[in-house]
Amino acid sequence: MVLKVDPQNPAAEVMKRAGDAILRGELVAFPTETVYGLGADAFNEAAVAGVYEAKGRPTSSPLPVQVASKDDVYRLALEVPDVARRLMDEFFPGPLTLVLRASPDLPDGVTAGTGKVGIRMPDHLVALALIRAAGTPIVAPSANISGQPPPTTAGEVLAYLGGRIGLILDDGPTRLRVVSTVVDVTEAPPKILRRGSISEEELAPHLSAE
Repeated sequence: MVLKVDPQNPAAEVMKRAGDAILRGELVAFPTETVYGLGADAFNEAAVAGVYEAKGRPTSSPLPVQVASKDDVYRLALEVPDVARRLMDEFFPGPLTLVLRASPDLPDGVTAGTGKVGIRMPDHLVALALIRAAGTPIVAPSANISGQPPPTTAGEVLAYLGGRIGLILDDGPTRLRVVSTVVDVTEAPPKILRRGSISEEELAPHLSAE
């Protein structure tokens, strides 16, 4: 099912319906400012396994998690170093994924046995409303078949995953149409793992030890 959503004022009843689906262990595709994500309860092992199955994603590839507040980062991460706090202050919400040491409470499927978790707070009202409606952080890799280009419209999600998931939230094309930048802050100095919407030049002033 595809449900239209107002990007500036997502209807409460639609977001509750999607949030309830997440809590039941179902998969929900949804828009962010970068690309469409495939959401599931990050603490539900069966739902996490369903994300891998729907995408055809190798289980050796960890799943990124999205949150609706900085406070949730401390629930997901074993430790949050100073450099991570600086980056969160500057780029959360926004198209930056921080890789941190994972809390042992997270299912192994989220971390793929790496002991690390990528966390992002999206700068998108529908995405934030979905996470809040679910009341839990959600895994949110791109809503595509693994190896294919990430989708920037609900139509592309439907072409990839129609018949594999129950619900797609559609608020039109994504704003940035480029994936988030990924930075591993468990290393010193931090390491950029994937270039994306935020440039190295924008990150540089916030990566130093001072």
